[in-house]
Amino acid sequence: MHLWSPSAPRTALVARQQLYRTIREYFYARTVLEVETPLLAQAPVADPNITPIQAGQRWLHTSPEYAMKRLLCAGYGDIYQICKVFRKGEAGKRHNPEFTMLEWYRVGWTHRQLMDEVAELLQLLLAARFSDLTCLHLSYAQALAQYAQLNVHHCSDHDIAQRGQKLANADLALDRDGWLDVIMSHQVEPALPHNTLVFIDQFPASQAALAQLANNEQGVLIAQRFEVFFNGMELANGYQELTDAKQQLQRFQHELQGTERLHDANLIAALEQGLPECAGVALGLDRVLLQLLDATHIAQVLSFAWPRA
Repeated sequence: MHLWSPSAPRTALVARQQLYRTIREYFYARTVLEVETPLLAQAPVADPNITPIQAGQRWLHTSPEYAMKRLLCAGYGDIYQICKVFRKGEAGKRHNPEFTMLEWYRVGWTHRQLMDEVAELLQLLLAARFSDLTCLHLSYAQALAQYAQLNVHHCSDHDIAQRGQKLANADLALDRDGWLDVIMSHQVEPALPHNTLVFIDQFPASQAALAQLANNEQGVLIAQRFEVFFNGMELANGYQELTDAKQQLQRFQHELQGTERLHDANLIAALEQGLPECAGVALGLDRVLLQLLDATHIAQVLSFAWPRA
């Protein structure tokens, strides 16, 4: 396959058109405003696990999150966006350096309310192939205990690293969260029940990113965020959004240590003016199409894709 040669059959593009129409009708009926933000950003993403693509003096955004939060701070209310996002080096069966994301925010909602809406929307989007989809809700600790036989809140860094090295079959230089990601991707995700929307929440506090922290029922400090998995594939990632500008700046500074990246000063300035209590989520639409069309490679649902890996 060549870059100049279309990769997806026409039926996949028709399915994509219908997917976008369904999404827009869904949010229009709920008075959620569709917005558009720049693809070029003044500052790159702070997440050390994501590699952005530089374009001159700016960066192609890896998510519209920072710009959309500035709109929330300006009082735009409930908003959503369908857009292209870019991440360097992500090419494979489930990844393309350029892909399509749906991101939306609900003002005054909790992340648990948002999980219900994510389930409702995914059931609607996948209905043509999967009818009467059920949902399973697990905490991060429950998922690790059930599918990896690990007590994540009490296991030592050594035990977690040892398990991760065995699963990855490599001696990598990863920290505790890096090895936990390996365990999630190599052992937990493949073992999750099929044809079921699996919601995992209450992530370790160290994986909070842009989410608020809280104590769970056992008094353990956790991140108020969730991920959605379907047939061994992550589809969405959501948060109870952090509204404290000072905390956000501290997290940016911590995540950017050892890099040449600068934090997004415009976002911090907007947060200082006040971000309303809200919950937000990002959903990978190409992966939804993979499931909907029973495709095995992301190139089958993209008009043009990078060479297959």
